[in-house]
Amino acid sequence: MITHTKVIILRMVDYQDSSYILTVLSEEHGKIALIAKGAKRPKNKLSGILQTGSILDVVYYYKNTRSVQTLTEASIEYSADVFRKHFDRAAVLYAVLELLGQLVHDNEVNTPIFAFANNFIQWLGEADDAKPQIFPYAQIRLAEISGIGLVDSRDTEEQRAYLNIESGSISARSEGEASYKLTENQTLFVTLALHYRSSSIFNVDLENAELKQLVQHLDLYFKYHIEGYRERKSDSIFEQMLQVHP
Repeated sequence: MITHTKVIILRMVDYQDSSYILTVLSEEHGKIALIAKGAKRPKNKLSGILQTGSILDVVYYYKNTRSVQTLTEASIEYSADVFRKHFDRAAVLYAVLELLGQLVHDNEVNTPIFAFANNFIQWLGEADDAKPQIFPYAQIRLAEISGIGLVDSRDTEEQRAYLNIESGSISARSEGEASYKLTENQTLFVTLALHYRSSSIFNVDLENAELKQLVQHLDLYFKYHIEGYRERKSDSIFEQMLQVHP
C-alpha cells in the first residue's frame, strides 16, 4: 500500500554503504522502520533531507507483514538543522525523541503523542532560550498524554509534596517505600506543570542537582508503569548541557 503521510525521525542508523534505516513516528502507522535506499549518495533525491528530529512529508510502501518499509519520497516540513547550531536544544531534543520511542509501541498509532511531538519540536527549535527544565516538563506532559499522568491530591498547592511512584499521586505525605519527597523548587515546578500551561515554569530556579533528581524520579515512574522502559543513551548529552548551565 502506498502511504502519503507525515513522519518525525526518531533515530537513524547506517545501513550498508549507501543507505539508512530510520525509526520514525508516523502519523498514519505509528512507530515504524523505514529504509532510505541510497540516501547517502549525493545525487540521491533523499540526500540532505534526512536528519534525526526532522519532520517530513513522505511517501512509503507499507506492508504489514514487513518489519521495514521502503521510503520512496520525502520533503521537509520542519528541518532539524537548527539543532545542529544550538547544543542546548539538541540535548533536550534527543532526550525527548528517545523518550517518545519508548512510549509508543511498534505500529501503534497514537495521535495525541504525534501531535505533541510535532508541536514540541517546532517550538523547541524556535524558542528564545532552551533551558534544561524543558525536559522534565516534557516528561510530565508525555506521562499525561500516555494515560499515566501524575495526579495532585494535596489540599492546597502550597504544601510540600511527595511523588509516589506506584500510585502516581503528588501528595502531602509519603504513601510507601517508593515515595520521594520533593524539594520546594521541585514541588513548585511539578505544580506548575500539572495545573498551568505557562512558560513561567521554566523560570523556576531548579539547581542542577534538583533537576537531575527530578528527572530520575520521573524515569523511575515511567519504569514502573511502562514495560521494558530503559535508561536513555542520550542522557550523557543532557549531562553535558547541565555542565554548561551551572
